[in-house]
Amino acid sequence: MKKGHIIGLCIIAVAIAIIMTSIGDASSYENFDTAWEMKQDGDDKAIHVVGQLKKDAAGQVTGLEVREDKTSFTFVLVDNDGTEQKVFYNEPVPADFQRSESVVVIGSYREKEIFVADKILMKCPSKYQETDVQSAGM
Repeated sequence: MKKGHIIGLCIIAVAIAIIMTSIGDASSYENFDTAWEMKQDGDDKAIHVVGQLKKDAAGQVTGLEVREDKTSFTFVLVDNDGTEQKVFYNEPVPADFQRSESVVVIGSYREKEIFVADKILMKCPSKYQETDVQSAGM
């Protein structure tokens, strides 16, 4: 084989290895019960949990506690199974956090009472609602 062919095959092998490891790191959405079971089984990898912020009857977010220096906060997240869990995030409150339709927390349990999020992803309400399009005559 020529030197060029060997180098090409090596590059392809490295690319395949990178793709396989990134697929292995891909996480599916879990609920808090499953996340706790994984923690008890010794699995400390980051877990994705999707849910909504806990709100009162008036639609106001409840359970949001921001530290005095505003560098971290806790909030209550209700997963898709209805389980409420206190979540700690060691960063300032993201913009429009309270307006988000759904929240994905990526992290793990340190203890049963609190889930520690390393990252937060939010789905904010759309600026363009279907009723706006219909009222425009489209």
